[in-house]
Amino acid sequence: MNRTVWIIAGETSGDAYGAGLACELRKLDPDITVRGMGGQAMAAVGVDILIDSTELGVVGLVEVMRHLPMFRRIFYDLLSRALRERPAAVVLIDYPGFNLRFARRLHKAGISVVYYVSPQVWAWGKRRIPKIARMVDKMLVIFPFEPGVYAGTGLDVEFVGHPLIGILAETRRAPVERCPDTVVLLPGSRTNELRRILPVMLGAVRLLRQRRPELNFAMPLPRPALVSQARATIQAFEERFGGELAIEVDCGNAREWLRRGAAGLAASGTVTVEAAILGLPLVVVYRVNWLTYQLARHLIDVPFITMVNLVCRRLVFEEFIQSQATPENAAAALEAILPDGPRRSEVETGMRDLVVALGGGGNASSRAAEALFQFLESGPDADDDRIVRLDAD
Repeated sequence: MNRTVWIIAGETSGDAYGAGLACELRKLDPDITVRGMGGQAMAAVGVDILIDSTELGVVGLVEVMRHLPMFRRIFYDLLSRALRERPAAVVLIDYPGFNLRFARRLHKAGISVVYYVSPQVWAWGKRRIPKIARMVDKMLVIFPFEPGVYAGTGLDVEFVGHPLIGILAETRRAPVERCPDTVVLLPGSRTNELRRILPVMLGAVRLLRQRRPELNFAMPLPRPALVSQARATIQAFEERFGGELAIEVDCGNAREWLRRGAAGLAASGTVTVEAAILGLPLVVVYRVNWLTYQLARHLIDVPFITMVNLVCRRLVFEEFIQSQATPENAAAALEAILPDGPRRSEVETGMRDLVVALGGGGNASSRAAEALFQFLESGPDADDDRIVRLDAD
């Protein structure tokens, strides 16, 4: 068997999932070679990083267009190398704007494509489902409703559970005492998210300091560059409105704060699932470029933007989008989920339901690695009628 596998991840969450998958692959085959596109997590476990994806997590149609030359260069660099090396399989992790195009070209070249963490086509692109089914050989999904999305397409789909359940297992078991007066601020892991979302959170902090002076605020961020950006934004806010917000800005300790905090304000994203698994009630606020929002609102057809709510099929984490994402709304909703708040018990029940739905105590990374090895050993079905040229697509 060809012992080379590529993993392509373009965002922080995908980098973590790719690292977990690489570790489990090496347990099954210590001689396997794993390389691809990823960040610090994948590099830390010995993946040969061909492209560093640390700053590639761009959100929004307008923002992507601004970076299009860079993405084109990376795309064709990776494609030419894949065509030369011909790995046994390329594992694509979410990141659909890049990875779906990459899957199409790999498929046409006869290189096996395994998609781990399905693109959220059930929200924004149901018409693309048949095309995805034709150019992907194996789909490993992390949400329980996703196999039904591909029903009738002929695509081999397997629910492996959410990798965060396994990644956070040890953290969940560690004893911790929550501070009832600590609010955690999670404005995102990208510079453009901080620029649009952090001012809303700072406005909410200002209101909460007036109403609940006993509260403390902490903001864990994943990279030093974001810490510098956040501190500059806080300083500018304090100079404009007067008074000190006294927010503790931390670097690299997000999970510790998720365990220690009483509640939080967060940008929409993987962090909402992580917080729910670790038991931190959240209020979600999100803003994007105006044009991006106008385009997206005509494409996206889901009742919620927060994955916790989508999986539980009800409002667990209150969410405020675009013009509704105001300091007043965020502050009021946050007060309702503090330890003495009227929604606290309801949110805690929803978080427990989420963990059960995502696989309970299982190890999704291990299941994904085993599914990948079974696929590699059996190979794609030569008679599969989904194997067609996609020039017309």
